[in-house]
Amino acid sequence: MPLDHYEVLGISRNASSEEIKKAYRRLARQYHPDANREDPATEERFKEITRAYEVLSDPVKRERYDTFGDERAAVPGFGDFGGISDLFATFFGGMGGTQGGGGPGRGGDVLAEIELTLEEAATGVERDVEVSKLATCPECAGSGSAPGTSPVRCPDCGGAGELRQVRRSLLGNVMTATTCYRCGGTGERIVDACKRCKGQRRVEVTDTLTVHVPAGVDDGAQLRVSGRGEAGLRGGRAGDLYVGVRITPHPIFRRVGPDLGCEVAVPMTLAALGGTIDIPTLDEPERYEVKPGTQSGEVVRLKGQGMPRLNARGRGELVALLKVVTPRDLDAEQVELLEQLARLRDENVAPQGLFDRIKQAFQ
Repeated sequence: MPLDHYEVLGISRNASSEEIKKAYRRLARQYHPDANREDPATEERFKEITRAYEVLSDPVKRERYDTFGDERAAVPGFGDFGGISDLFATFFGGMGGTQGGGGPGRGGDVLAEIELTLEEAATGVERDVEVSKLATCPECAGSGSAPGTSPVRCPDCGGAGELRQVRRSLLGNVMTATTCYRCGGTGERIVDACKRCKGQRRVEVTDTLTVHVPAGVDDGAQLRVSGRGEAGLRGGRAGDLYVGVRITPHPIFRRVGPDLGCEVAVPMTLAALGGTIDIPTLDEPERYEVKPGTQSGEVVRLKGQGMPRLNARGRGELVALLKVVTPRDLDAEQVELLEQLARLRDENVAPQGLFDRIKQAFQ
């Protein structure tokens, strides 16, 4: 009976793609032939793990497998390891992957995230970022072999990094090429593995570097730092570091591109008679002359008080929405003055004394 792919990887049938990938990486490191040369049985186990990952990591193949079983999950015309090059790219090269045939493999890209205040985004800052990544093993200098030894040509693929197979089909003979599962497409086999990296050529390290954040950066932006990702294989160039920017919500301002918006409270008497108010900015508050009769909802625009324009000159504007505030908890003298104003303006308002009597009736 064929093995159940979910049982091979030790996962549930509703496992996510990330859980499948983590399970494969863990088992592949444990059962890779180069790390278990004294136990021939691990080679067959590694094939089972690789086959299971090949099917379950592909949404189409996984659906076929769940519906029909293993035989119909495979793509017609390809061997059992038709997608193994992608598997080794995932296992050895992170996001960047590796190249077959023994050539250089680009290192994987690394992701990180920083959190900034709106003020920091406006001025630009330098921030230290700590990332975990794969770096060239210092013990073997990336060869994967113990000091004093060297890799040998892979006996299975003869150093080509590929296994070729000819199949008969309705259209004639079809030749397929798959990455050699034993050497992972490198064309080499490590006889005496490095004790530090166990033949993987790279080790996981924690690196701290300073990232320059330009003024005007927005929430959700990604900063690319070239060459600071994972180390490449066999002389391949390093991957890149991508730093995601997250800006914390501001208690006063809301941002739309280079522009800022805020609400400013204006006392009722000041709005009626006119006067000065302070409008907040990212720097110092700016004095503004309120015209007599200003209504709630009027907008004030302050040019050059917004955010710096990223990679351009100038700044956006600050848009302040004026909100006229009606006073609460008036004392007797203030109530009398407002009642006099209402009479002068021929406005029908309820006498404060009537409200007092009603309140007292329900107390």
